[in-house]
Amino acid sequence: MTSTLRPATTTEAVQRPGRWLALSVLVLAVLLVAVDATVLGLATPYISEDLEPTGTQLLWIGDVYSFVIAGLLVSMGSLGDRIGRKRILLVGATAFGAMSVLNAYATTPELMILARALLGVAGATLMPATLALIRNIFHDPRERSLAVGIWGATASAGTAVGPIVGGFLLEHFWWGSVFLINLPVMAVLVLVGIKLLPESRNPNPGPWDMISVVLSLVGMIAVVYAVKEAASHGVTGEPIAAGLLGAAALYAFVRRQLTLPTPLLDMRLFRNRGFSGAVLADLLTILGLSGLVFFLSQYLQLVQGRPPLEAGLAELPAAVGAVAAGLVAGATARRYSVRAVVSGGLAAIGLALASLTVLDESTGYPVLGAALLVVGVGAGFSFTVTADVILSSVPKDQAGAASAVSETAYELGAALGIAVLGSIVTGVYRGFAAPAGTPSGAHESLGGAVEAASGLPSTTAQELLSSAREAFVDGLTIAAGAGAAVLLATAAAAWFMLKNQRLGL
Repeated sequence: MTSTLRPATTTEAVQRPGRWLALSVLVLAVLLVAVDATVLGLATPYISEDLEPTGTQLLWIGDVYSFVIAGLLVSMGSLGDRIGRKRILLVGATAFGAMSVLNAYATTPELMILARALLGVAGATLMPATLALIRNIFHDPRERSLAVGIWGATASAGTAVGPIVGGFLLEHFWWGSVFLINLPVMAVLVLVGIKLLPESRNPNPGPWDMISVVLSLVGMIAVVYAVKEAASHGVTGEPIAAGLLGAAALYAFVRRQLTLPTPLLDMRLFRNRGFSGAVLADLLTILGLSGLVFFLSQYLQLVQGRPPLEAGLAELPAAVGAVAAGLVAGATARRYSVRAVVSGGLAAIGLALASLTVLDESTGYPVLGAALLVVGVGAGFSFTVTADVILSSVPKDQAGAASAVSETAYELGAALGIAVLGSIVTGVYRGFAAPAGTPSGAHESLGGAVEAASGLPSTTAQELLSSAREAFVDGLTIAAGAGAAVLLATAAAAWFMLKNQRLGL
């Protein structure tokens, strides 16, 4: 296979043998991460019932993966540029499978949080490597746009496959089984990837600066932790101290990158307005979406009483819309404009979220399904085009670092979204009026209320569940409104920041 280290003309790149087979291996890695992210939300009620976490521990289970992965993505993307993107992808996939087993057999909330954190370490190697390899395998801009669209569509398909397969497993096995579905995907990825994937790296990478790695990790985790704690418990001394520590570490990280001859992350990338606009759009979009998505499965199961498989199928329209839009996003952006497609997609998501502010316990599925379809179409257009813009804005030798910035924005947005919007849901929920004799655990989570109700007299149990479900839905609708405001503001910002941005012809 043609080496990616030698200069290649567009014609040579187009004729590179096996490039589409190589892409099929890369999308398996994307599928691995997407499935893992979606099955967690579906399994949350069962994890809550079995492990009995507090409300805070439940949020940590949901967002510690994003905390760790956000802190390590830039470092792992840069490491892949240095030691080889194929190598780090295959090592990371193997570790991801092993950590999935640890997640499946966690026996305490603390062990589950640790397992999710270790999975984040492994996951940080996967996404930057896949996008960077796409940048190096597909040199023709139109082929690359299609490849990125397939990459994004696979991630969306994973969000559909995850809940459906996970729902089936939850109805027939214990909750840990939803993590074990990663193993066959990982095995195929590693075995086939060894033969099909070309190796690529930066030919003049310079040393991997460990001080920068530590500063990045400390800065990202401390800042996100500060936001989460402030949202959950108010602005007290602890989150203020963590936020100041994180800001100082990130400031030192940026200063160090500007002075190093071969930095871990070339800060000059952010001088490109298209690159910066695409990264900011990704971060704010995921922030507005993730808190809502995290609690949607609980709404479908614990409020509307759907079994796990039906709840998984109910979320299918979002994935279908994202797949369809992702495959045509590049061509649409070339026909109209980058900013029209990205801003239009984000505005559509915002309006769909706004429609969910009228949710109640008995909302019919046509309303929810239509909103999810619009969310999926908007996300498919916006995320595919922003990924293409980010990859097109940098030299191929820096593809890993650039991809890592893109994924860092995604994961940071997810962590902040779950922290802020999730804390809104939890905060509103905790204040519900419970009947006398209700265990304290009922106020920690809706899953805790369902568990508590099983040990109460029927009249008291019904009163508890009615009050708890109403409070949960109230929190969910407020979070949907906040998410809608974020998305509409992001659509407006993207319209200005992506002005005159074009994809390659």
